[in-house]
Amino acid sequence: MLAAFSITPLGTGESVGAAVAGAVRLVRESGLPNETNAMFTNIEGTWDDVMGLIHACVDEVAQQAPRVSVVIKLDVRPGHDDALTAKLESVERHLAGGASGAGYGADGAGDGASGAGDGAGGAGGASGGA
Repeated sequence: MLAAFSITPLGTGESVGAAVAGAVRLVRESGLPNETNAMFTNIEGTWDDVMGLIHACVDEVAQQAPRVSVVIKLDVRPGHDDALTAKLESVERHLAGGASGAGYGADGAGDGASGAGDGAGGAGGASGGA
């Protein structure tokens, strides 16, 4: 399962970097494949591992904020691993004019063209970084 999630601490003032950093630290220490960008964090793993990690990240941010907003997008596709990189590789092959091959998004089921937004970099960190 691939998850893109965003955690935003509310009621902490204008800067959320310190609160978000704690969640990003948990993600990086989790051992799950992950990437973080300015908007989302992507993680890949089993349902229990992914949801458990997101729960731990929310708890971490909640220690510094009276309210926490969470956005989660899931791509549940049993039997497919390495989606974090395979979806992007499929889009890159299409951009290069290469054959679609057998990749995670090659048949369009992995969000096809929108895979660029879902796995390529549009959906990467947790709002503000976690």
